[in-house]
Amino acid sequence: MKKDKLLKVGLKSTAPRIKILHMLEKANPRHVSAENIYKKLLGTGEDIALATVYRVLLQFEQARLIIRHNFEEGRSVFELAEGAHHDHLVCIQCHMVAEFVDAEIEKRQVKIAMQAGFKMTDHHLTIYGVCQQCHQIQT
Repeated sequence: MKKDKLLKVGLKSTAPRIKILHMLEKANPRHVSAENIYKKLLGTGEDIALATVYRVLLQFEQARLIIRHNFEEGRSVFELAEGAHHDHLVCIQCHMVAEFVDAEIEKRQVKIAMQAGFKMTDHHLTIYGVCQQCHQIQT
């Protein structure tokens, strides 16, 4: 239940928090901007300010309920912080974000860190390019 999830991380279950958490849980694609959440809420008849959406997202990020990604300068997208580690592919034209997992890449990153004397605690891999749909439009 959403209320339990919020209480578990020390946040009161206010109406805006519950609504925004619901939007994040149902998001498709999983990576959404504050502006997209705001527009979807308005589209469902909710009376909520964009500043409230930003404030709630910051609270969720601080509580580690969500992860903020800055794939492009000046534009953040958010995803729920659940599930296994994954990396990202980002289209530089349509801004589509796809997730992927590759065991060989994971092993290689650990090996590189060890060779450099690092104890890896976290990592993020983002591959930028042109998605298949945008590539077909170009040709």
